[in-house]
Amino acid sequence: MQRLSWFLIAVFAIPYLGFRPESIGNADRVQKVIIDAGHGGKDPGNLGTRRYRITEKDVALTVAQQTAAKIKAQFPDVEVVLTRNSDRFLELYERTAIANREKGDLFISIHCDAAENKSAFGSTTFVMGKNHDDENQVALRENSVILMEDNFEDKYEGFDPRKPESFIALTLYQYAFQNQSIEFAQTVQNAFKNDVGRRDRGVRQQPLYVTSRCSMPSVLIELGFTTNSSEEDYLHSTIGQDQMATAIAQSFGAYKVRRERGLDKLPQATTDATKDSHLPQISPPPPPARPVFTIQLSVSGLKKSINQAPFDGVEDVWIKSEGRLYRYLQGHYPTLDEAKKALPTVQGKGFADAFIVAYRGEDRIAVTEAESLTQ
Repeated sequence: MQRLSWFLIAVFAIPYLGFRPESIGNADRVQKVIIDAGHGGKDPGNLGTRRYRITEKDVALTVAQQTAAKIKAQFPDVEVVLTRNSDRFLELYERTAIANREKGDLFISIHCDAAENKSAFGSTTFVMGKNHDDENQVALRENSVILMEDNFEDKYEGFDPRKPESFIALTLYQYAFQNQSIEFAQTVQNAFKNDVGRRDRGVRQQPLYVTSRCSMPSVLIELGFTTNSSEEDYLHSTIGQDQMATAIAQSFGAYKVRRERGLDKLPQATTDATKDSHLPQISPPPPPARPVFTIQLSVSGLKKSINQAPFDGVEDVWIKSEGRLYRYLQGHYPTLDEAKKALPTVQGKGFADAFIVAYRGEDRIAVTEAESLTQ
């Protein structure tokens, strides 16, 4: 219990580990990207159909290296950091430690998918969250590398990928970067579908350790299923790896441009030398919208009617669309205390995992930040 308590404290502190006061003025700059090739060394990842000697770790590394090279060629001013640039084993916490230490603006982890159903195919991009629809099988597989590490119980403060309560704990992380993560994930999926012609399996949520611990927008990309023989052939081919790397690099470019749009055109602050001139004065921006607290019931890639089960028994249910995800929420509470009072009632109506989130306008913000703004 003591370990779990310290783990939960760490959970709430993580979003602030990457806070850089000097970067406040450049909050939307995308100047450094961390690219993580999944698995490596003694951890081969999934073995595919076993028709090839190379495995997931090899495909992930090649695509990661090619993505890095393409981003550097397109954006010479962007710094690209690879968590591994060779076939070596890298403990899971080291990947996120590298990203946070390097103070990246975006984290991209590259993998290949696997399924018992050999006909499964297509590309998926995951962001942090809990998915009730598939029992977190992707999270179980990707997090299980922890079990290969020495003394993992001590390193991960009680986190065990085999235990459901560990997944529940991961969902308590602040979602400070979720909107940006979803935005980039959707851009990647669109590129896979429209530019490469891959099957789009959508943007999904999973409690993935490697994305949850990064203090920056983070995604995990499953390029395709190497357990599907035709898709394995494609992902092992030179043209397939080049096309997938190109799609990710172009998605990075589109994301960077959107985030930085208009930054160089921001009006300069008035100085003593110009304040008395005849130049028109810039009106101050309107005050920001007051935060609102609400209770998150669930998240789904499908839009469901709030007038049908399981939402019909709860009052004031509303939907927030984020990319291809639909967030089902309850209530609009002006204070955190009011939301806390309503939470047990909502949980008692079939939403045991419901928890409080906060929005200011269209943007989701940390509950602690919203609380400070309402005091």
